[in-house]
Amino acid sequence: MVRAQPHLLHVFSTFVPAGPETRTVRIIEGLGHEFRHSILAMDGRTDAFALFSGRYDVKLIQSLPKAGSFATLRRLRKLFVAVQPHAVLSYNWGAFDAVFAARTLGYKHSVHHEDGFTSDEAQEFKQRRILARKFMLPGVHKVVVPSQKLHGIATTLWKLPPSKVACIPNGVALASFSAADGNPKLRAELKIPKARVVLGACGHLRPEKNPLRLLRAAARIDREIDFHVLILGDGPERAACEELARTTASLYGRVTFAGHVKDPTAHYRAMDAFCISSDTEQMPVALIEAMASSLPVVSTDVGDVRAMLPDAQADFVVPMEEHETAWPLAEKLTELLRDATRRRAMGTANRKRAEERYSFESMLRAYRDIYQSATAR
Repeated sequence: MVRAQPHLLHVFSTFVPAGPETRTVRIIEGLGHEFRHSILAMDGRTDAFALFSGRYDVKLIQSLPKAGSFATLRRLRKLFVAVQPHAVLSYNWGAFDAVFAARTLGYKHSVHHEDGFTSDEAQEFKQRRILARKFMLPGVHKVVVPSQKLHGIATTLWKLPPSKVACIPNGVALASFSAADGNPKLRAELKIPKARVVLGACGHLRPEKNPLRLLRAAARIDREIDFHVLILGDGPERAACEELARTTASLYGRVTFAGHVKDPTAHYRAMDAFCISSDTEQMPVALIEAMASSLPVVSTDVGDVRAMLPDAQADFVVPMEEHETAWPLAEKLTELLRDATRRRAMGTANRKRAEERYSFESMLRAYRDIYQSATAR
């Protein structure tokens, strides 16, 4: 007898084109016809659904009306009973009501994904959320995290047994990324002067990503360097970033906001260096994409970033206690942007590290194993 396709219900707080959502789209596409998928965005935002190719069985479930926690729990329970998924997959604290609903229905085959923390927990964890995770997560099939730092939090702070936690590093389709070569055609389309050194950034423009820090640092780059900033992504911080770029003399005419780009590979080729200015991260997919594009990196010291990069780049990872102001980041950006030879050497080392550790195929195999074991119960 041929086994029917197991049905996976993915529950997100929001389904916009950010790291976990984009990764999920790629995993679903990579799994092909092995599973059926439904996606629920608690806030009704489903922008990332446009990333799907349409080749596979993926459905959107209408979002639940806004309500208090107990009303939301009741509605989720009713939805799960109606949909009858083989496994409920929840993503981060914003979808934690789905963990409660699955547990109270007796689901033993739910999988919870934790990718990091929003701005309200960037500096200090909330005790209520710690307690909720300690109480509810032992009853799920697996907790999936992308970074060693999160693995440590799950096993120490949330008291989960190591066997309950699966650490699956993010990965990208390395063959899709070519070494950055300036991409003159794209630079011309974006009206970026070809002689400028281009500093890139990519991600959803929300507070914890702190794109304003990047721009404040760029404003302090040595005036002798003819630089340009190329920012990929959209989000609530974009308006403030555009205002800062427009009203800061040293940035005026030197910043391009490309918005969300469905396939950023060509844009990475147009960059000479890459920057992460976040308050909090775990294992940024954009960092792996930049490494796969042979780009050198300057970053705040967040999540697993320091461990992800080769040792030769340690000096360009700014310690947390120093990143409150833009000056340390600006100093490192200036140092990197004025040295083309060093940039090329660091970029080559980054591509090699990405090939060794961060392939999409390895990530997909690990997620397939988790989902197959969850739906086999």
